[in-house]
Amino acid sequence: MLCFLWLVLGLIAAAPLLWFVNKLSNNLAHLVLGVSLVVAAILYLVFALVMGDLTWVFIEVVGLPIYGFFYWLSYRYSIVWLSVGWFLHPVWDVLLHLCGPGNEVVPAWYSVACVSFDIALGVYILYRFRRIPENA
Repeated sequence: MLCFLWLVLGLIAAAPLLWFVNKLSNNLAHLVLGVSLVVAAILYLVFALVMGDLTWVFIEVVGLPIYGFFYWLSYRYSIVWLSVGWFLHPVWDVLLHLCGPGNEVVPAWYSVACVSFDIALGVYILYRFRRIPENA
């Protein structure tokens, strides 16, 4: 039951961002959603810094170029790559932090909430940009 509440928390947290980007032009929405993906990775770095765990600081720093790469791909090739980045971010949340060795670095509630947050953004991107040509 608690896990379900954390998933709902992630959807509630996504709502203001989705409301905001829904009011933006496609180009600005793309920018905000891409920067938000990188910020999502930065938040894990902040958790590691607060814990003072240098090993996890390094691991979280590795995530920044990974998610930045999906953002770059979305500009270079297709916005679909940005949704892929958002859909892959829960893998980071679950495998590294919820069920993996980083479970002491990031609180469980945060990792679970991020899963629904990330999926909501990935779905939104696919829905919003479904009819835009690849070169737009």
